[in-house]
Amino acid sequence: MTDLAQKKCKPCEGGTQPLSTEQARNLLASIDPAWSISEDGKCIVQEFKFPAFSRTIAFVNAVAWVATTEGHHPDMRVSYGSCEVQYTTHAIGGLSDNDFICAAKIDRMAADT
Repeated sequence: MTDLAQKKCKPCEGGTQPLSTEQARNLLASIDPAWSISEDGKCIVQEFKFPAFSRTIAFVNAVAWVATTEGHHPDMRVSYGSCEVQYTTHAIGGLSDNDFICAAKIDRMAADT
């Protein structure tokens, strides 16, 4: 499979079908195993932990840069030493390739720090 982190997000409008459970599970195997698919199958989520608030905020800013660059934005819950990142494609009410592409980019970024 092509390295997801090398791909670019494509615009995804309403009317496009979300990924099937099988497609989502196949893509999930291509990203960090700490990512999981929600029970309803509509999002992927991972909690990242950090030793200090400043590191958490640096990570949040880096995720924001990926989101802006790709035009695909996650929901994030930020705490002192952690950040939960959740991706879904709101326009289609489920998962798309874009969610996994962004997750792979975050994985690569997190591995480099």
